[in-house]
Amino acid sequence: SSRAILAQALVSRAVLAATREDCCEQRATPSIMGGEFTIRTRKFKQNPLLGRKQFVLDVIHPGLGNVSKKDLGTKLASMYKVHDAQCIQLFGFKTAFGGGRSTGFGLIYENLDKMKKFEPKYRLKRAGVGGEKTGMGRRAKKDTKNRRKKVRGKEKSKCSGGKK
Repeated sequence: SSRAILAQALVSRAVLAATREDCCEQRATPSIMGGEFTIRTRKFKQNPLLGRKQFVLDVIHPGLGNVSKKDLGTKLASMYKVHDAQCIQLFGFKTAFGGGRSTGFGLIYENLDKMKKFEPKYRLKRAGVGGEKTGMGRRAKKDTKNRRKKVRGKEKSKCSGGKK
């Protein structure tokens, strides 16, 4: 049984060494908040059909609550020589229990056109690339609907602003 445990430990070390070769790591300069953080990418894939690179991003930030996505984006842009920092999408970050370490997902698009074509609308709005909201807000729609309930006949069109 001790030989089996030793063999298993050697195999796990070999797998760990292989995964370390796949990942890319960069130590960052102190961020705006004043702490230092390290970036490591895992599961890096080229996705030519969607025109992007995708990866899992591990951030080690001892002494910091979290690192802003803007800081992470600028660091990734310098690591992967991205011409436009707006083409980088970072999302889904979870901080590990006890802090000091976060994991999230990252996408680097080839250009803004590909990003606008394949990214969901909510993430485009979050990045400041998508269009702004048009029309009445949710609360305003509810208020006009409830005002319409209280009146009868032709007054419904008056209180709703042209709608019946």
